[in-house]
Amino acid sequence: MKLTVSKSKNSASFYVQKSIRKPDGSVTTITIEKLGNLDEVKTRAQGMDPYKWAQEYVNELNRREYEDQKAIIIPFSPSKLLKENEQRLYNCGYLFLQSVYYSLGLKEICASITDKYDFQYDLNDILSRLVFTRILYPGSKLSSNKQASLFIEQPSFGLHDIYRALSVLAAENDLIQSRLYKNSHTVVERRKDILYYDCTNFFFEIEEADDLRKYGRSKQHQPLPVVGMGMFMDHDGIPLAFDIYPGNKNEQPTLKPLEKKVIKDYGLEEIIVCTDAGLSSKGNRKYNDLSIGGKQIRGYITTQSVKQLPDYLQEFALGTDGWKLPGDDQTEYDLNDLDEDIDLDRIFYKERWIKEDLSGRKLREGAKPLEQRLIVSFSLKYRNYQRKIRQGQIDRANELIKSGRYKQRPKNQNDPHRFIGKHPMTEDGEACTKEDVFLDENLIREEEKYDGFYAVCTNLENKSVSEIVRINKKRWEIEECFRIMKTEFRARPVYLRKEDRIKAHFLTCYIALMVYRILEKKLEEKYTCTDIIETLRTMMMFRPGEKLGYIPAYTRTDLTDALHETFGFRTDYEIITDVNMKKVIRMTKVKPRKSREKSKKSNNI
Repeated sequence: MKLTVSKSKNSASFYVQKSIRKPDGSVTTITIEKLGNLDEVKTRAQGMDPYKWAQEYVNELNRREYEDQKAIIIPFSPSKLLKENEQRLYNCGYLFLQSVYYSLGLKEICASITDKYDFQYDLNDILSRLVFTRILYPGSKLSSNKQASLFIEQPSFGLHDIYRALSVLAAENDLIQSRLYKNSHTVVERRKDILYYDCTNFFFEIEEADDLRKYGRSKQHQPLPVVGMGMFMDHDGIPLAFDIYPGNKNEQPTLKPLEKKVIKDYGLEEIIVCTDAGLSSKGNRKYNDLSIGGKQIRGYITTQSVKQLPDYLQEFALGTDGWKLPGDDQTEYDLNDLDEDIDLDRIFYKERWIKEDLSGRKLREGAKPLEQRLIVSFSLKYRNYQRKIRQGQIDRANELIKSGRYKQRPKNQNDPHRFIGKHPMTEDGEACTKEDVFLDENLIREEEKYDGFYAVCTNLENKSVSEIVRINKKRWEIEECFRIMKTEFRARPVYLRKEDRIKAHFLTCYIALMVYRILEKKLEEKYTCTDIIETLRTMMMFRPGEKLGYIPAYTRTDLTDALHETFGFRTDYEIITDVNMKKVIRMTKVKPRKSREKSKKSNNI
C-alpha cells in the first residue's frame, strides 16, 4: 500500500492506494481508504505534520498486512495434557445473526430501556444471547445460559440475571416491537399496504390452568393448557407484530385489538388485511371495510368456505358454466369441456357481488349490509391433488375395516375414520358386529363435489382477480413463520410459570424469527430453513491456545460462501488471528449509516 496525495489549488486529498493484478494479467490501482482533505488529516494528526502522520498511518497498515500474511506455527506435544476445563471449541455462526441483530438497532433499544430502570446487568447482552440460542440451540433458559458460552464472545451475565431481564422485556414489549418495525425499514424493504394475520397456540406441560394458560383446543393435539398467539406479517414474509391471549379464547376477537395497535403505533394508513376462513368473522370484515371521502382506507381478503355458503351461492360456485380466465373477460368456459392436456395448469374463476351475511342470519332492521365480492376459482391440478390425498385416506379406511382396528373417536377432516360408517343395529334388531362396519360412499361423493374449488371474499373493487389471488396465495408464509417457531426454534413446550416471563419468552421467539427471516431475505431465499440453521450451528472454531487465534472446524460450502459474501467478512481462512477476529466482531456490531441516523430520532419514541 502507498500514500497518494492529490493536490489542488486550495487543498489536498489523501488516499491509501494499492496495486493489484487482474485475472487477465493487467495491473491496476485501487483506493483502499480515503483519509480526507488536508484539514481533516490535520485534525486526525493532532499536532503532527499531516503528511508525516499520513505516511506513518500507511506504514502501520503495511505492517499489519505483513503480520496477517505470515505463516503461523503452532506447537503441539503428544505428551502434554490438555488444561483442565479449558474450552477449545467456539461457534462463529452466530456472528451472521449478530450482524442482523445490531442492524435492527436492538442495542440502542436496550440502552433506552436500561436508562428507565435501575439494574446492573447488560440487557443487550442477555437479549442477544437469548435470540441467538433460540435460533441455534433452542431450549430452556437454563440451557440458553449454558449454550451462550459456546459463542466467541463470552456472556457477562448469570442465570438469575436472565430471569430478572425477562420481567423488564415483558414490560417493554410494545416499545420493542414498535421500534423494531421502524428500524427494520433501514435493513430490508417492507411493504406497508398488505398485512397477513393468523393465530396459533403453544402448550404448557402443567396440570392446572391459570389466568393465561387455559385448556383449549391445542393445534399440537396436546391435552394440556395452552396460550394463544396472534401475529401480523407483512407482504414480504417478515413478522410485524404479535400478541398472546388465554388459550380458551376465540381467535376471531383477537384481530381488531392488535390491528388497532399496529395502525396507531406503526403509523399505517391504507392497508389490506388477509386472513383465513377461521378469522373471517362478520365483525372483522366490517372493521376492515372502511372508506373516507370515497377513498378506501382499509380492505380485506379472506378465505371463504364453499361448503358453508348459502344454497343459492353454492349452486353458483359449483356450477359448471360461466367460468373465465384472469385477464380474459370475454371468453367463458364450461368445466365439463376442460382438457387436462391443455387446462391442467390454468386457474378459472367466476365472481359475484353479494350484499348479505353469509352466515344466513337476518340483518337487524336499519343495519347496512356488507357488500363484498365472492371470487370462486377452480383448478384441475388442485382437484387431482385433493382426490389423490383422499384416495390414500380411503385406502387406509378400507385397511382399518378389514383388520377390525376401527375405533370410535372424533373425526377431523384428514382422519380416514370419517369414511367408516356403522349400522346402529341389524335388520333383526341385534347389536352390530365388526362385519356391519362399512365404507361411507355417500360421504365420499359429498366431499368430491368440492374438489378443485377455492373461494375468497373481499371488499376491494380496484384489484383484479389475478392480484387478489396472488395476495391470498402468500398466506402460506405466515403459517411457515409459526412452523419455524415451533419446529426449528422449539418455542414449545414452555416451562416458564410467571405470566410476564411467558410474555418475554414469546418476545424473544418473535425477535429471533424477525432476525432469521431478514437473514433469509439477504440470502435471496436460495436455501432452506433447515440448511441455514444447521450450517450456522455447525460453524465451529478451534482455539488451540491463548493468543494463537482460531482455526475453522467446519466444512466450507456454497452456503458458507454466500453468508460471507452477503455480510462482508470471512471466517473461513485456515487460521484467523485474534486481531482479525476482533475486527470481524466489530464489523458485526456496526449499524448501517442510515440506521444510525434514524435511531437518534427513534430513541425519543
